[in-house]
Amino acid sequence: MADKKALKKWLLGAVALVVLGAIAYGANVGNKSAGGGNTAQVEGSGLFPLKTWTRKDCGSTPFAVGVTQGFFKEEGLEIIFTGDTQASQQLPSVLNGNNDIGGGFHPNALTVAIAAGAKVKGVVTGGIDPLPEQDPKLRHMNWYINPQEHPDIKNFADLNKLGGQVKISVITNNTCGDFLANNIADDQGLARDKIDWVTMPDIQAVQALKKGLVTVSGVHPPFYKSMEDAGMVKIADSLDAKKGIAGGITYYVFTTDFIDKHPDIVKKFARAITKAQAWSNEHPEESRKITEAWIQVPVNATHYYAAGTEIDEALVVPWIQDLEKAGIIPQGKIKPSDLVVSTTVNAGKLQ
Repeated sequence: MADKKALKKWLLGAVALVVLGAIAYGANVGNKSAGGGNTAQVEGSGLFPLKTWTRKDCGSTPFAVGVTQGFFKEEGLEIIFTGDTQASQQLPSVLNGNNDIGGGFHPNALTVAIAAGAKVKGVVTGGIDPLPEQDPKLRHMNWYINPQEHPDIKNFADLNKLGGQVKISVITNNTCGDFLANNIADDQGLARDKIDWVTMPDIQAVQALKKGLVTVSGVHPPFYKSMEDAGMVKIADSLDAKKGIAGGITYYVFTTDFIDKHPDIVKKFARAITKAQAWSNEHPEESRKITEAWIQVPVNATHYYAAGTEIDEALVVPWIQDLEKAGIIPQGKIKPSDLVVSTTVNAGKLQ
């Protein structure tokens, strides 16, 4: 594996290229995609359009609930789904104007992007990890092994028994998958440099594990049932990272330009999405069924969500510190307030 300096240089360079390219491209295409742009209401509906990629992943529940239960419409908004977007292209799609809403993004992804010059901020909290006493099905991530291949692996510490590097699936780098797994590895005595990350969406992780393409697959709640139905065995979950509710923290983001131009729309979105999240928490079985129908994959649980618009900046700190520890960003370069802005709904402007 590359050393830390090389990794840092590659990550920041790659993100910088994506950011700069997206900004340049967005100068011409920002308002040409589905939904008719940001400055006009959806024709004939009286609703303000907000574009986001088609949600067919673990983050789909708040959008699915918000649409089906009418929470966006109550706030005068219409969500325009613009099509599938690969994880690595989701933030660029917001920067270039093809989408308005990004997220849920984890703090480490935002930190690396903002350190490279991306003009975005989180405006409302999405997922959080549930408390230890809450249903384990709601935990932000689980990690599984194939017991036919590795019957003696019961936890991350046992991965030391395997020779060479251990292939672990992750949706993309600098997200929850590597942050949480790295912290579980630290706690259980598995060296980070023993991990070889293999990027793939959750929906492919079951087959990858069955075929031996990875040793460990990390997935989110909508895909726990698929793992269990396939006979895979859980060896860890996000609680093992020992980060509390911060272990599952995500944010919905807009560009700073959009926030400046449309503060009231951002606050309306914050209200609508948190209504949907609170409803999902309070109606787990109904939200499970809605999510299952929306993503067309068997689902036995959804994520657990924040139910208010206030942002606790302290929850960002462990994610930033982890990037500093890995040498990906310089210590002190990014602070929590660089990543998030409060959308207190009764305020006259964003705080």
